[in-house]
Amino acid sequence: MDNFNRAQILVQALPYIQEYWNRVVVIKYGGHAMKNEELKRQVMEDIVLLQLVGVKVVLVHGGGPEINDTLSRMGMESEFIDGLRVTDRETADVVQMVLAGKVGKSLVNLIGTKGGRAMGSCGIDGRLVEAKSKNPALGYVGEVTSVNIGPINDLLEKGYIPVVSSVACDAQGNVYNINADSMAAQISGAMGAECLISMTDVPGIMEDPDDISTLVHVADINDAVELFRRGVIKGGMIPKVESCIEALLCGVKKVFILDGRVPHSILLEMLTDEGSGTMMLGEKK
Repeated sequence: MDNFNRAQILVQALPYIQEYWNRVVVIKYGGHAMKNEELKRQVMEDIVLLQLVGVKVVLVHGGGPEINDTLSRMGMESEFIDGLRVTDRETADVVQMVLAGKVGKSLVNLIGTKGGRAMGSCGIDGRLVEAKSKNPALGYVGEVTSVNIGPINDLLEKGYIPVVSSVACDAQGNVYNINADSMAAQISGAMGAECLISMTDVPGIMEDPDDISTLVHVADINDAVELFRRGVIKGGMIPKVESCIEALLCGVKKVFILDGRVPHSILLEMLTDEGSGTMMLGEKK
């Protein structure tokens, strides 16, 4: 590519940079989207670039595959109900160790190698996120009851990218495994985020999971309800789409479900006309 074309690309990105400048963007990075190390590095490059052009990025992450691997090596089996991990107290300890330790710190470290400044935390730190039991059948799986945005704002004001692990606790100190999509939705709502980006290992919402041509490019809450009714949304996509609706109801303007396996999918979605996944709105205009 010659220098003129490089300049054209930068100019074309200008209105999108202006749209998101000084606005909060919450990015949920799913465990299944983090399997490829090269793609992971590219995602961190996108995040650092966004921060450098004035976007206030908050990264919320899961780590399902890493949790599965650790539990397996410990001889502990994993059970799921509607895409949510059944979590006893011992499993909750493992989740905290893996997410707030290994996964969170690895992302902070990687952002640092790309020239960014990041600080890791989880919902327990500063009582950032408090939770309660979601369903007794799920054990220590929690649903968010409150978000304290003070610690996140403090980090953003000092030039850090907050990296938040999806673990929280209640007033009694019980630790809960929180679905990262739901946690990102609640944080984005509390922050008044311009948008929430949910990165996963599928192209977006598809009418037929085996046919990319059936990708739903734009949907609103009514469309999502209809897709649930028809059984299109199932398995692990259930909590993901529910969380998208949750974010929209909390006041987030738009939510993107992106394929984290696509190089630089964040920049393609935010800074170009093309887009690369499913955009969800409260209501279509």
